[in-house]
Amino acid sequence: MHTLILRAPLQGWVCALEETPDPVFAGRMLGDGVAIDPTGGVLHAPCDGEVIHLAPTGHAVSLRAANGAEVLMHIGVETVALAGEGFVVHVAAGQRVSAGERLISFDMDVVARRARCLMTPIIITNGEKFAIVRRLADQLAAVGDELMVLEAIGADAVAAPSGPEREVRLELVVTLAHGIHARPAALIAAEAKRFLARMTLAAGDRQANAASPVAVMAMGVRGGETLLLTATGVDAAAAVAAVAALIEHGIKEAPPAAIPAPPVAPVSDGPGIRGVAAAPGLAIGAAVRLAEPEVSVSEAFAGDAAETAALHAALSAVSARLRAQADSGGAAHRSIMAAHAAFLDDPELVGAAHEAILGGASAGVAWRGAVRGYVAVLQGLDDPLMAERADDLRDLERQVLLELSGETAPARALPDNAILLADDLLPSQLAALDASRIVGLCTAKGGPTSHVAILAAAMNVPAVVAAGPRVLVIEDGALLILDGDAGVLTVGPSGAEIEAAQGALATRQARRAEAQASAQTPARTADGTRIEVFANLGAVADAAPAVAAGAEGCGLLRTEFLFLDRQSAPSEDEQAAQYQAIAAALDGRPLIIRTLDVGGDKPVAYLPIPAEENPALGLRGVRIGLWRPEILETQLRAILRVSPRGQCRIMIPMVSSVSELTRVREVLDAVRLRMGVAEPVELGVMIETPAAAITADLIAAEADFLSIGTNDLAQYALAMDRGNPALAAQVDALHPAVLRLIGEAARGGALHGRLVAVCGALASDLAAAPILIGLGVTELSASPAAVAELKALIRTLTMDACRDLAARALAQSSAVAVRALTLSPIGAAS
Repeated sequence: MHTLILRAPLQGWVCALEETPDPVFAGRMLGDGVAIDPTGGVLHAPCDGEVIHLAPTGHAVSLRAANGAEVLMHIGVETVALAGEGFVVHVAAGQRVSAGERLISFDMDVVARRARCLMTPIIITNGEKFAIVRRLADQLAAVGDELMVLEAIGADAVAAPSGPEREVRLELVVTLAHGIHARPAALIAAEAKRFLARMTLAAGDRQANAASPVAVMAMGVRGGETLLLTATGVDAAAAVAAVAALIEHGIKEAPPAAIPAPPVAPVSDGPGIRGVAAAPGLAIGAAVRLAEPEVSVSEAFAGDAAETAALHAALSAVSARLRAQADSGGAAHRSIMAAHAAFLDDPELVGAAHEAILGGASAGVAWRGAVRGYVAVLQGLDDPLMAERADDLRDLERQVLLELSGETAPARALPDNAILLADDLLPSQLAALDASRIVGLCTAKGGPTSHVAILAAAMNVPAVVAAGPRVLVIEDGALLILDGDAGVLTVGPSGAEIEAAQGALATRQARRAEAQASAQTPARTADGTRIEVFANLGAVADAAPAVAAGAEGCGLLRTEFLFLDRQSAPSEDEQAAQYQAIAAALDGRPLIIRTLDVGGDKPVAYLPIPAEENPALGLRGVRIGLWRPEILETQLRAILRVSPRGQCRIMIPMVSSVSELTRVREVLDAVRLRMGVAEPVELGVMIETPAAAITADLIAAEADFLSIGTNDLAQYALAMDRGNPALAAQVDALHPAVLRLIGEAARGGALHGRLVAVCGALASDLAAAPILIGLGVTELSASPAAVAELKALIRTLTMDACRDLAARALAQSSAVAVRALTLSPIGAAS
């Protein structure tokens, strides 16, 4: 039901919430409502509902109504200090109550003498879902009089069906390789909060509120487990369908984009401290031990109002800092910071801290207790991956406690070539250090999929984790060799070990330095064929590193970074500003912007795609733009606003027929004419479906250029979901079937003189580059980290050798056999 009438739970004078002598209530920090100055000593239920919270001291109670509205009733101000004296509780947490039923009796004389005042706030704590459309004020009310009328608000209210409440259940198998950890939990909670229905997740005997990312994460759900979704409410069916679609198709766990160096034999075959390889690479440096002191926490209690206000201020400050950090980093950094920020909005985590404050704990003690309760749950799970996620919560605990205490994390001056040693390391601690001085890190604890490991890989810092307590007794300044490929830390290495490591490191560094030295020179094969090397970008921050690495432009701008993880589509102005910033960072180099590619494995909350039995074959890519033309037109207008004109080219994803290209060109031409843009704009097509590859000659007659997306092309050609962990290793774009499709696409483009590029992951694979060039590809768009070495490799090739290798690759029976071919010399320039 959308309308809820709340009855006066107390006899007394009703007044505005601002009249409450308490900044937390008066400032609506806990929500909107009214206050009652009581003339009677019994608190009654204002509606039918469930008791969801009962203060141990008996002075406050919260109910959840049938429509999901949560109502807090706090008898008096600063009454927690009475420690229960004067209060008699008549209900228990979890109990169902009826409107008018007694909840709490209190001795008005005792409470009035010992508390600041008796004024009792009646507050809607989840006001983001409900509006108070009518309320009493400045008049006397009897128990049961109409006090407030609530209406559901926002998109949820418009979309939610009317009618009686219903319960909907659905079982599904979790296919996420790493289970439901930090980022999936945050995404699930955000999706669940969009609906009025109350939803729980259950796996075995574990259960969690779906709107709580911490509680969901603490379930420790692994890949392959069966999950039961249960929702109760008028929009229960829609809620279950949306969350199920997200879990099954909408969460992708991709590693940070990086190009591996050609294989180098591990140098740490001898004894050493063995751990788990977490980020590849080799380092020689000096030990720097990191041991952060415990943050001091004040136990002095200044009253529930002051402590609640302090906690909210600290949470807001840390949340703002995390979101700013998310905007300034790469993809891996953004994902981690966004997940951390979601935990600060977690209703269960923050609610546990509020409950502790109502029980007389200071803000710091309450926050530390709430976080450590969940940390204990995660560490107690029989799952190393879930236990690693306790680091995320410990990190948030520390950041909020520092904010509450007014302390700042002490700055640590690092020497050059520092190899960090720690019991464990938090993401915020690593992010705060001078990355230019860090050459490696090793922790006693942790795991290879921890967020610190992911950040280290994104920073190109070799890392070894779970190396045990021996790491903690290494002296500061000790000479170390850290082998991130083998997972070994060598302490006090011998002369021979140092020499071997220096040789291996020198070889790697020389190869990269040589490639970087000539990175700005256009790439030509040894016999003179020009091959363009562009970079794939996902945000403004990616552009400068790409240019520095020698990228000749952007061959693929993934515009999804503007559309995902938000509740509404970005405006034309917002898009135009971002595209302009990237164009400026490229300093005139070409910028190929892919129109929005969502649907399938990338759902967005504000595009309610109808339920699909197989989303990978449904509304995604260009089909979304044609289904919702206003989204496409807004994006096209934003692109056309970029200056200088002609720097931007437009590329359409997931095309399967010429008609789709024709329809988009019609929209583009219409937008261009309305904007007065006389110059034609290049419009290209991504070849990602077998249909597009086979009919590339027909598409190339209409398109200005072609770019092959090898990730999806391999998935569709091999009929293997690249997100399925059981199949991921087999979805290799060097499979002869995929290579034949690439060859056919290149042939079709060449018939019409069109540029044919590869912008999928295969373009960043040094082993694949000669084959792609031999098949007729004339442009490679790779990850920024791959660009310099890719250009250097191209200069050693000859076209005859590339064509010969490509022909032999097409004749192989498997991707494994193709990769074996790439291990032998292919005709390098003499």
